[in-house]
Amino acid sequence: MSEYRVEKDSLGEVHVPQDALWGAQTQRAVNNFPVSGQPMPAPFIRALALVKCSAAQANAALGLLQPEVRDAVVAACQKIANGEYADQFPVDRYQTGSGTSTNMNMNEVVAAIARQSGVEVHPNDHVNMSQSSNDVIPTTIHVSALLAVKEQLLPAMAHLRSVLYQRESGLRDQVKTGRTHLMDAMPVTLEQELRTWREQLIASERRLEQAMEDLALLPQGGTAVGTGVNADEEFPGEFTKFLKINTGHSFRSLKHKFTGQSAVDAPVALSAQLRGVSVVLTKMANDLRWMNSGPIHGLAEISLPALQPGSSIMPGKVNPVIPESVAMVSAQVMGLDSTVAIAGQSGNFQLNVMLPLVGANLLDMTNLLSNAIVMLADKAIEGFTVNADNLNEGVGRNPVLVTALNPEIGYALASDIAKEAYASGRPVIDVAEERSGLSRERLEELMDPLKLTRGGLM
Repeated sequence: MSEYRVEKDSLGEVHVPQDALWGAQTQRAVNNFPVSGQPMPAPFIRALALVKCSAAQANAALGLLQPEVRDAVVAACQKIANGEYADQFPVDRYQTGSGTSTNMNMNEVVAAIARQSGVEVHPNDHVNMSQSSNDVIPTTIHVSALLAVKEQLLPAMAHLRSVLYQRESGLRDQVKTGRTHLMDAMPVTLEQELRTWREQLIASERRLEQAMEDLALLPQGGTAVGTGVNADEEFPGEFTKFLKINTGHSFRSLKHKFTGQSAVDAPVALSAQLRGVSVVLTKMANDLRWMNSGPIHGLAEISLPALQPGSSIMPGKVNPVIPESVAMVSAQVMGLDSTVAIAGQSGNFQLNVMLPLVGANLLDMTNLLSNAIVMLADKAIEGFTVNADNLNEGVGRNPVLVTALNPEIGYALASDIAKEAYASGRPVIDVAEERSGLSRERLEELMDPLKLTRGGLM
């Protein structure tokens, strides 16, 4: 028996692997695009199957598709959405800019699975009814990205926020030297430092939710160029109704569907917010690395969990591997975002022609960030210990504490006291007692590091 079968399309005959469920157009794409060996991400294939399922249900509701064909298509799509037949979607992500190859890959596979139930299903006439690659792929970008953020990224961020909140409660009275320009500044508590990260995450989540609102508007029903040719005028409304049922999310039809096909503004906006999350994570990772630095000649304010040996030549060395990994993820996300922005410029007239790249990058970004966030929470923040002796010694000798004396002795004298304390290496309170005219008791009150973290006048 031959390992291949012959399939035909409008261009002629194509040899397709005997056991493949796809047809001629998919095989042409496999042959034409041997680029990366990376197919479209699994969440994209899942979303595309849900789009096809919803389209079949909408067409049947409008009397355009026979119930038995609908049922066969829906059953096939549900299997694909549940992760079955994952090996039947081999088309490289660097393909035709409209994503037509992936759309036809899905059409052909769904039709083949549906025919196994004894119903004659055509990939174009039935599975692709009332659709074009030019509205299906942009819609799938929106759906897959929104679901990935909703189901994966936002729960990961909520988990990190929860871990930060739990750690904060035990660090309210743990004072450390604040730093601006990496130089000693007024004291802060570790609780304040961790809460800053948590508040940044909250703000990032809010911006992500706004981006999701824009993604919920879908161009499905615009067909080839946005006019809706070959689709019933009620199809978009029916489609979004069924998609809501199939996904659990309230998607809506974009009124002017041209904007969702000729441009990818909503996906570009989401990409920017994913980049924003990576910026927050980079700050957190860098702060952790600095606080962990040492242990002898660094800040050594905290000790991150020792997860693996840090050197192949220096015994006993342990490195901040989790923050390093997170920083690399963040850098990669920033690079992917730049690519999405470039791709967003490729909307010539009625179609953007870098759609697969946008869809794949958004899902890669979301997956990377989600995994990195959980890793940072569980393997770094949850388990770090505080080197209290180092913190207390440093904050108590910090000449910058003299800032608290400004209201009582003036900036000029306070500056002289700080300079002398720096130069002599003596505790600033001793120098202040000699030169300020204030009592030791009053100085201790004014320069209490913990009180200074609460702001106001002493």
